[in-house]
Amino acid sequence: MIRGNPMTEYASDVAFTPAVKAIQEAKGSRRGYAKMEETTGWKDTVSEDLAGFIATRDSFYLGTANAEGQPYIQHRGGRPGVLKVLDDKTLAFADFRGNRQYITAGNLSENDKAYIFIMDYPNRSRVKIWGRARVSDDPELMARLSDADYKAVPEQAIVFEITAWDTNCPQHITPRFSEAEVAKIVEPLQRRIEALEAELKGGG
Repeated sequence: MIRGNPMTEYASDVAFTPAVKAIQEAKGSRRGYAKMEETTGWKDTVSEDLAGFIATRDSFYLGTANAEGQPYIQHRGGRPGVLKVLDDKTLAFADFRGNRQYITAGNLSENDKAYIFIMDYPNRSRVKIWGRARVSDDPELMARLSDADYKAVPEQAIVFEITAWDTNCPQHITPRFSEAEVAKIVEPLQRRIEALEAELKGGG
């Protein structure tokens, strides 16, 4: 199984490799990121804010790569909170039965490096999480990760150990809303329409 060098100075070194830092230097952004590394820095444990953010999301993207480095991105979805926090270093989700290609599982069997990308379109925010992942067929874990009233069969679980995480600015994110989110926005308007219609009927 592919594993990288664990000897890093900052959590962000998982992404800011020497090659990346060289380009940052050439493009003029290295000084700002060096200051970030020495002050606020990226996190490597789940904060209260991150846990709250994850609990509201009904989908996310999981990135993996095979031993040759060929990347693959998979969308995973379900009820809000489909991605669950097990502890301050560990996330997990029920991997529901799908098209049975098993690309993610195959990639993780030879390269455990993984990446989670979570979008909140209405609030124009996103979270990036680097880590290592593995497949688990532990029935107790799958039961813990599954919603009893959700009509999908969990085939296995994916357990994700966090290396680092960071947020992005809202730039270039177009707000999009799910059916449930639109319904919540429209509900008071619908009640107002019904009230006005009742007034009209009463006055007629």
